[in-house]
Amino acid sequence: MQKLSNNQIAWRAAQDIADGSYVNLGIGFPEKVAQYHPEGRVAIFHTENGILNFGESPAKGEEDWDLINAGKKAVTLKPGAAFFHHADSFAMVRGGHLDVAILGAYEVAENGDLANWSTGPKGVPAVGGAMDLVHGAKRVAVITDHVTRDGKPKLVKRCTLPLTGVACITRVYSSLAVLDIEGGRFVLREKLPSISLEELQSLTGAELVVPETVLDLIVPEL
Repeated sequence: MQKLSNNQIAWRAAQDIADGSYVNLGIGFPEKVAQYHPEGRVAIFHTENGILNFGESPAKGEEDWDLINAGKKAVTLKPGAAFFHHADSFAMVRGGHLDVAILGAYEVAENGDLANWSTGPKGVPAVGGAMDLVHGAKRVAVITDHVTRDGKPKLVKRCTLPLTGVACITRVYSSLAVLDIEGGRFVLREKLPSISLEELQSLTGAELVVPETVLDLIVPEL
């Protein structure tokens, strides 16, 4: 089955970040979104460990390990970048000063619940700042594969894993589709042209709302 790569999912999510937005990207896969921010638009990237307006990753061998993001990866700084205390960084999150947060997910429920910090009793818990971000950012989106490695749906009717936040997700960018969460339902906005509605529904653990117009999900080769 054809599906988008992680780079392609990240590219698609980046296209929806409005000019001038203050943005926090989750650790790991979501960090890729910054690589594909459209030229000509400004995004001010925030990290929980106390940097605002960091830039691209440095070239290999040119890292300054005093300059790292929350995922302990080396970053560069853009003109006007600022450093501040960890507590001030979370005050920005909790005070509603972030326009967008983009996170990964283990499960997303049709009512917008998110589970992304633990895979259950045998999993290693990794809460990080996600519990603050999902209720502090003005808009919270998820980027994820549509199914798990063993083919089980990650978009479900109700989450079975420990929750990160309740009714907090408004849009999902998956490897097969773009969906909005509206009125407690997954509303299909875009899908890969190569997959039928029936196949997409079979890979989704909740009923899809299919509007009259569903766009083709078209992304570049990356």
